[in-house]
Amino acid sequence: MTARTTIYRNATVFTGEADATPKESFAVRGDRILAAGDLAPVRLAAGDDAVEVDLGGAFVSPGIIEGHAHMLMLGESLDKVQLRDCTSVAEVQERLAAARAAAPDAPRILGTSWLFDIFGDGERPTAAMLDAAVADVPVILDANDLHSVWVNSAALEAMGIDRDTPDPVGGEIVRDAEGAATGFLLETAAMKHAWGYLEAMATDADRDRFLENACTAYLETGVTGATEMSFGAADLAAYRRRLDRDGSLPFPVNAHWILTASGDLDTDLAEVAEVARIRDEIAEQYGDEWLRIAGVKFILDGVIDACTATMRAPYANGAMPGPIWEREFALPVAVAADAAGLQLALHAIGDEASTIALDMVQECIRVNGPRADRRARVEHLESVADDTIARMAALGVTASMQPVHCDPAVLDNWQAVLGDERAHTGFPWHKFRDAGVALALGTDAPTAPHEAPNNLFIAVTAKSVLDRDRAPYQPHRVFTPAEAVEALTLGTAFATRREHELGRIAAGFRANVVVWTANPLNDAPEALLDSAAALTLVDGRVAYSAEHDTMGA
Repeated sequence: MTARTTIYRNATVFTGEADATPKESFAVRGDRILAAGDLAPVRLAAGDDAVEVDLGGAFVSPGIIEGHAHMLMLGESLDKVQLRDCTSVAEVQERLAAARAAAPDAPRILGTSWLFDIFGDGERPTAAMLDAAVADVPVILDANDLHSVWVNSAALEAMGIDRDTPDPVGGEIVRDAEGAATGFLLETAAMKHAWGYLEAMATDADRDRFLENACTAYLETGVTGATEMSFGAADLAAYRRRLDRDGSLPFPVNAHWILTASGDLDTDLAEVAEVARIRDEIAEQYGDEWLRIAGVKFILDGVIDACTATMRAPYANGAMPGPIWEREFALPVAVAADAAGLQLALHAIGDEASTIALDMVQECIRVNGPRADRRARVEHLESVADDTIARMAALGVTASMQPVHCDPAVLDNWQAVLGDERAHTGFPWHKFRDAGVALALGTDAPTAPHEAPNNLFIAVTAKSVLDRDRAPYQPHRVFTPAEAVEALTLGTAFATRREHELGRIAAGFRANVVVWTANPLNDAPEALLDSAAALTLVDGRVAYSAEHDTMGA
């Protein structure tokens, strides 16, 4: 049977490259782009039997490829009590009490995205604050950055945390002067105890729902691919169930298996070998069209808000935290992963952490030799030194950054804890562009809102989505709309080593396309706010349509 051909016309078609002139139409045959350009030659390529769809002048781009996400965590967060807009501890308490009243039989209350700004000077989260709202069941609240967790006394008990529970490598169970846990878990302590507890409580049906939630939410905002950055055994099982059921996923996913620093080199090397074995097994069983275990992720440091990111100079409070992965472990483990063909994704928020990240890449090159497809990437780069940017360009390392992380509404505490000129030099997108560093943009959902148009709005304005009266943060850094759309599409395809099949509207590429309800090239940036996809295509199929009965021939 001949595959159906559809021409989409009367549009502004951004084909993937910022300096390319938009086209007026494109054609899809089966799961591939057949042609893009002026309508007459596209019609000639499509043939007389093609169906035509008038897009009414809409802006069209390659589907957004989410550059950094936590898929199951995003899907789970959509079921949680949302706390990002809370401005005080009292408001958090009110929401938790309301959630408990609405679900009196719930075994636990889960919340997400609280901000450090709600606490007074020198104040930190405590279990007692949450006990005042809900004391009878565990309460577990993820911070906005997903690097710390705030819990009540019932949760500490459920997780088995007491005075004798040791801190894991790279983490801290915050304690009072008597040694009792206060209800605040940092970094790997949050991962091991809070996330580990929730993972043990979740069922397969829960995880399947989380994956479905995330995919649906992304398709509605024009995302047709994702880069998974916290992959593990439970995530893999959920993806396998979906692949076994459907033979496909809602869109392609590149996954990075998260490595946990153990403090023992043999243990870390064994984990890398196991990830490589799983990658090969999955590729043999399913191919890599939909799910590709691309590499591994090292979390080298924490976050600036909690003063756990690793910096070259102290925070305003004098703190100088070390890295989660010390060089003596990070370098040989990176070399082993690189030798196995696993792509390195290196979480580095502080300027010293990004130095360590590049030391790892350079050691891989020294030991394993140069390789064109290495595509090492550093994630976040919130505070980064100029010499690091130059070094990234020389080493061919991609900068994976998230505009929503510098929404001015979430920067008050971030700036205060730095306390010096670093508070005004963060997120230097312009310096990466000027140095020729490859850029891939994403959201890091659920640490920040997942909606692609709002992410794009911040990239082109440096203004706030969450508090629209705020002044922009360092607006000289902004992208042009075309630069930003490229970094959200072709840039992320390059970063995931899929630039030969995704990220362009060009002949032979997979027909992953989004029709937008706003035009970032021509409209005022404010038109992007809270907009969504009108139509999302994945491999030529309609994966989401906002207006089924208004799209027509």
